Amino acid sequence: MSHKAWMKTVPTENCDVLMTFPDTTDDHTLLWLLNHIRLGIPELIVQVRHHKHTRVYAFFVTATYESLLRGADEIGLRKPVKAEFGGGMRSFSCEEDYIYENIENELYFFTSQERQNIIRYWLENLRAKQGESLHNIHFLEGQPIIPELAARGVIQQVFPLHEQRILKRLMKSWVQAVCEAQPLDEICDYFGVKIAMYFAWLGFYTSAMVYPAVFGSILYTFTESDQTSQDICCVVFAIFNVIWATFFLEEWKRRGAEFAYKWGTLDTPAESIEEPRPQFRGIKRISPVTSAEEFYYPPWKRLLFQCLVSLPVCLTCLSFVFLLMLGCFQLQEFVLSIQELPRIIRFLPKIVLAVIVTACDEVYKKIAYWLNDMGAW
Repeated sequence: MSHKAWMKTVPTENCDVLMTFPDTTDDHTLLWLLNHIRLGIPELIVQVRHHKHTRVYAFFVTATYESLLRGADEIGLRKPVKAEFGGGMRSFSCEEDYIYENIENELYFFTSQERQNIIRYWLENLRAKQGESLHNIHFLEGQPIIPELAARGVIQQVFPLHEQRILKRLMKSWVQAVCEAQPLDEICDYFGVKIAMYFAWLGFYTSAMVYPAVFGSILYTFTESDQTSQDICCVVFAIFNVIWATFFLEEWKRRGAEFAYKWGTLDTPAESIEEPRPQFRGIKRISPVTSAEEFYYPPWKRLLFQCLVSLPVCLTCLSFVFLLMLGCFQLQEFVLSIQELPRIIRFLPKIVLAVIVTACDEVYKKIAYWLNDMGAW
């Protein structure tokens, strides 16, 4: 089923993250993963449900308020502090939970995306023990289980659910609102800081574009038709754009810093080292950095693959498209040279070229995915 179909059939109050499986998934796989989640992440509440029409199983995952508090402490979630304790934002700590705003209110202390981030963090950090395997999938010790299963197609989708009540409110105050300021705080609470920062920049950029638009329109209106006046106006407009761009960048630095401070990300530490993507393959070795077992693929093998496979394939694809384009141009000239042909036939080469480009785009996309997976092993 599509994301939208699942979202409309599941009450968000009982489910924060949804995990779906292909309709061919056997009971052993479901029980194996369910057992690992319940033993490895006891904080989670997992319900197994089956859709009788599509025959698809799904895990409905949520957590209690107390578990979410411990998770917020574990990931260092930044929350606003009460004014009597200094205000501002601070990483959450269960030992000093009384200093945070709305800590007494279970419904409003965590936003939906904060709940989902904590649960996704737990799920993505469910680690395999030494020698564990599922069917033909063999895990390294400490390897994340769920990303690997998702990459292998054992898990179909893992995604957070929308909260319809908040979506309807955002629809009225944001999407349907005309000539009103964006509810950036509500966007941040629901979608997170990254999405809110993007729309903050987009709104600021759109507003800033009014100045060059108005100045350019006035300049265009009063510009005379002679070449000298047009050249002068072009120089004036170029100088204006340079000044405008400078002010725009400096003002956005200040505005962006304000949002970052307000949303608690101004002094956020750098992210820790990310896990390698699940598709990565190689030989097992002990990492010289972390002293943990990892997959290692020699750089010379990757370079050899790029030179002997990736480069020839890319050149072949480019040459094929180039030759097809030349052939269509030649066909176009031949069709135009025949005056007796109907007018609609003269558009045939362009139609053929458009169809070929569309078909090549789909084929080349699959080739690009294959090269990317193979070249990064």
